[in-house]
Amino acid sequence: MMNTNVNQVPETSDGSEQKYNTVPVQTKDSSRYCWVCFATDEEDREAAWVQPCNCRGTTKWVHQSCLQRWVDEKQKGSNIGKVTCPQCQTEYIIVFPNMGVLVLVLDTMDSFIYKGCPFLAAGIVVGAIYWCAVTYGAITVMQVIGQKEGLMIMEQSDPLVLLIGLPAIPVALVLGKMIRWEDALLNFMRKNFSKIPGLRNMLPYSVHSCRADVGTTTESSSENDLPPLANPVSATRVLCGALLMPTIANMFGKFFYDSVKSNFHKTVLGGLTFIAIKGCLRIYHKQQQYIRQCQRKILDYTESNISTYLHNRQN
Repeated sequence: MMNTNVNQVPETSDGSEQKYNTVPVQTKDSSRYCWVCFATDEEDREAAWVQPCNCRGTTKWVHQSCLQRWVDEKQKGSNIGKVTCPQCQTEYIIVFPNMGVLVLVLDTMDSFIYKGCPFLAAGIVVGAIYWCAVTYGAITVMQVIGQKEGLMIMEQSDPLVLLIGLPAIPVALVLGKMIRWEDALLNFMRKNFSKIPGLRNMLPYSVHSCRADVGTTTESSSENDLPPLANPVSATRVLCGALLMPTIANMFGKFFYDSVKSNFHKTVLGGLTFIAIKGCLRIYHKQQQYIRQCQRKILDYTESNISTYLHNRQN
């Protein structure tokens, strides 16, 4: 049986509203009870009963008032939501009186606003992020090139180019920050420096000798048993590092290359210097972590080892 929601009570041929009889006048089923409040006919003889779904047996009956409260809880204040029987999943036939054209128009407008507000809010958030990116791009241009030169270039540029190019600056910085070039360089150095006699001591504990100190032979060790090379990517760290990069590059340029006249060249050189210094420190730190992981051991669970371990932790 198909059930659909209707917005108003249909009218008869003479214009009067058709009445729906939801209370059976006579019933031979003396065992009916409400599946919401579990009351029977004997407990409340004046209550209105309704059979709203395809359920059979005593569970097909429910008080009209109990069902109304249950439907209100399911719809959560919205009259347009569909409600189905929890047992047979039949959709309830819910009808409303005819309240006129004005109420129907207001209901339609309210439904349209309710459904459109999430999209409008998403558009406002995207617009705010876009204009923040435009502002950040303009500030970065003046910081890297110089305030006067940057303002002059932006005034002479096409507005469409500025609207596309300025927000692309923070996007490019974030994408550049996500490139893990230190890990690729360190992996290359580990694999190849051990073959060169003069550079062999720069990166001890290569990939093939990592577990040598803990009793694992070279043939039995595999790259899956080695400690991970890269740290987990932190979204906040990537974002903050990318957005602070122009400021740090400008500071390094003024500190190391103050004799350079061009502010742009000074900032570029400062940024390259910062990236190189940071990359060397990161490679050194990762290699030391790698060596520490390779040299770790798991001791026997003896009393002497336990006392030594607890003593070292307290110190």
